[in-house]
Amino acid sequence: MFHVKLPGHDAIARHPDEHHTTHRIKLPQREVVKPLRQVTRRLAMALLVLAVTTCIVWLDRSGYHDNSDQHVDFLDSAYYATVTLSTTGYGDIVPYSDSARLTNILLITPLRVLFLIILVGTTLEVLTERTREEWRLSRWRSNLREHTVVVGFGTKGRSAIQTVCATGLKPDQIVVVDPSAKVVDAATAEGFAGVIGDATRSDVLLRAEVQRARQIIIATQRDDTAVLVALTARQLNRGAKIVAAVREEENAPLLRQSGADAVITSASAAGRLLGLSVLSPSAGMVMEDLIQQGSGLDLVERPVIKAEVGRGVRETDDLVVSVVRGHRVLGYDDPAVGKLQLTDRLITIVRASPASVVAPDLKPLRAD
Repeated sequence: MFHVKLPGHDAIARHPDEHHTTHRIKLPQREVVKPLRQVTRRLAMALLVLAVTTCIVWLDRSGYHDNSDQHVDFLDSAYYATVTLSTTGYGDIVPYSDSARLTNILLITPLRVLFLIILVGTTLEVLTERTREEWRLSRWRSNLREHTVVVGFGTKGRSAIQTVCATGLKPDQIVVVDPSAKVVDAATAEGFAGVIGDATRSDVLLRAEVQRARQIIIATQRDDTAVLVALTARQLNRGAKIVAAVREEENAPLLRQSGADAVITSASAAGRLLGLSVLSPSAGMVMEDLIQQGSGLDLVERPVIKAEVGRGVRETDDLVVSVVRGHRVLGYDDPAVGKLQLTDRLITIVRASPASVVAPDLKPLRAD
């Protein structure tokens, strides 16, 4: 039986709307006017058309005939404008003079058409918007491949996204999963697709197309949630690279057993960086620089090029820290490294530059 240690204050870490929200997908919104503002604007336009029509009829009231009292006042003008624009036309007030009939042809009829366009256009726009959104979702699903799923859009999730984006990953290749609708709205505002829901549920992860994802970043606020998300994600996608963060170090082995390829202990990592900064502020600054991808010095993983095959680690042009051979990570001074092989990968420290940021063979590394 699994046992996950939880910090005392973490029991209230979840958002209050987590268990009461509808699981749905939200794509980044373009520059769109808010619905209430659209309706208000259209209503104002309709009222303006009605007012203009009323004024036109009232100014030419002598050319109209009222069957009830033979006299057309301002109220009768407003009444006539209303039934005319709505195409009701009871026939109790009619234009009988040539000028009134000409005004109906040249002014009232175009205003009637404009009025109908405003009313019908509101309904059509709603239907069109729904159709467009469904089409966008369908196209998004069909085109989404080899993307990155980020579970949790808190401080850790945002920092992780900033790091992967600094290496050239496009925002449309990132899907954020979070139980809070407000958090997902913040993610879509930054250009990322979002899924509202509990990531421990397989149907929520399937909405994020996790089965076709290349990598999954788990940055939840609770360690037990991270374990359940890792188990569910690994069951849905056997080949994806899963990286997760935990608060308590003793939960890291459990998370690895749940399917995570790499586990970052956030509290311990911060503590070690604090301790290093106390002992050597300069060393702490260097480590902080290495963690921040895309500026200063970067830790990157790259393949061995043909010119380096058969050479020693110190004979390469880059500053090699470790060699990845198979499933082993060997230090640069490990005798087992020997000569570099074509299947090896090198973990190096390089100066950040546009070329190194966008190179497809370079993989950013996160310090733990």
